[in-house]
Amino acid sequence: MTGRSEPGGAGGRPSTGGRNEWHGKDLGTRTVGYDETQAILYALAVGAAASDLDLVFEERLRVLPTFALTLAQWAPDVLGSAGAFDVRTAVHGTQRLRVLKPLPRSGSVEMTARVAEVWDKGSAAVFDVAVESEYFAATWSLFAPGRGGFGGDRGPSARRRPEAAPSGELTVRTAGNQAALYRLLGDRHHLHIDPEAAKTAGMPRPIMHGLCTLAAATLPIAASLGAHPADLVELEGRFAAPVFPGDALRIETWKDDGPAVLFEAAADDRTVISAARARFA
Repeated sequence: MTGRSEPGGAGGRPSTGGRNEWHGKDLGTRTVGYDETQAILYALAVGAAASDLDLVFEERLRVLPTFALTLAQWAPDVLGSAGAFDVRTAVHGTQRLRVLKPLPRSGSVEMTARVAEVWDKGSAAVFDVAVESEYFAATWSLFAPGRGGFGGDRGPSARRRPEAAPSGELTVRTAGNQAALYRLLGDRHHLHIDPEAAKTAGMPRPIMHGLCTLAAATLPIAASLGAHPADLVELEGRFAAPVFPGDALRIETWKDDGPAVLFEAAADDRTVISAARARFA
């Protein structure tokens, strides 16, 4: 998502009483089906190896929990299409996921979505789009320039980088074709494949999907904890800067409560994911 609109609520109109007119909006219910091929393609797109048979072989398949986010991508897209913000300028700020039970190898998922919160950042607004199903609950936080100034709450601050030294460090190299693979799961924004579209958005070349980068980080983190990536039960992270296919990511981790870690990811000298946390069963 990337233009600029007039300040105020949707369409440049401030809402009254500090409550944005989109707050609480029902985005509908949708059932999305998938099969084993899509689940396997997803695992490969976020960095699973051919030797990870329980992620890429249908007879042993465990579906990565973050695959659910591709099934629910329709929800933030519905809000943008409804005119809540300018889809040319809005960006995906943070993502949260809570796993309720494992996804089956194939099947369909019924989801409901709503605008849970609209935070007023002054010159911009942040729309929290909540999606719920029997398998997971997820929230997209979308940063929308020109939609603030309606007198609402600024919302919570992002988690700060821990002051202590990292307890662990991992290196993950993204693949040159990773964005090309990931877009086959549904997010086909031209920014991730077309060099001209990337240049129009101010990028030197196509960039990775933020959700791909976030999910890719969970595989080596799980391995470092002796956990299985399909046992992920909670995940959150803030998208701080773009990642380019082929970038090497340096992931720093800090121990958190139980089988959980706080983490940040950097490419070269730029932090690309911050305020992140992963917990495994």
